[in-house]
Amino acid sequence: MSAALDVRSLTTRFDTRKGPVTAVNDVNFSVQPGRIMGLAGENGSRKSVTGFSILGLIDAPGQITEGQVLVDGTDLRSLSPDALPRMRGKHVAMVFQEPMMTLNPVLRVGDQMAMAVRVHDRVSKSAAWDRARQALETMGIPAPAERLRAYPHQLSGGVRERVAIATALLYRPSVIIADESTTALDVSIQAQVLNLFMDLRKRFGLTAIFISHDLGVVRHVCDRVAIMYLAAWSKMGRAETLYASPQHPYTRALLASVPTLGTGRAAFQPTKG
Repeated sequence: MSAALDVRSLTTRFDTRKGPVTAVNDVNFSVQPGRIMGLAGENGSRKSVTGFSILGLIDAPGQITEGQVLVDGTDLRSLSPDALPRMRGKHVAMVFQEPMMTLNPVLRVGDQMAMAVRVHDRVSKSAAWDRARQALETMGIPAPAERLRAYPHQLSGGVRERVAIATALLYRPSVIIADESTTALDVSIQAQVLNLFMDLRKRFGLTAIFISHDLGVVRHVCDRVAIMYLAAWSKMGRAETLYASPQHPYTRALLASVPTLGTGRAAFQPTKG
């Protein structure tokens, strides 16, 4: 079976006053259809930059200098500036870290989702709204017609996150990249969103990259996990193996830094480097 996503030698650099800085260094991995891969690491390990690089969302002073990104066999990096945006949304999509930063505060949810539909299809506004309503129903959002008429600030954090996921899945893309999708949510809502991802995989064969610094979240939802450290992969493997028997020193240090309950008083173990 061919990979839904195949990333080869992906390298991204940023020009600074002190010279070029490599933010993503020769990254290679693939994700099979229906699998969820976790991309984990401490803050500043360039996880999100990797996600943006996959989608070609790197602006100056950054640039993707090498590599291929194949989605269903099509190399995104070989596409023209006009063709690439048409791939986003239909074939590969992203759920960004904070919905309140990505949803326009002065537009109703329905208008924003309808605009996403009409970027790809020449349909009427009412038809676009109907597709948006169906997407919200798929996410299990109650009273979807009412939510479409609401502004982002009128929705709870959990509903906003579901709206962001629904927008990304409007066209059932082959691959979705979720960038810290549960970071700003309380624990109960976080669990609902994680269960939603698991349900979407079961119902639609969702293929995803789940970016998070929360190792507990990654362990719950992912089949395989890649650990990023200083712009590069430090380790990649099956989730249960990586957690049960970590081999790389950084992976062991990262797991040791996670605070646990019920183990008595112990010194917090920061990662070095």
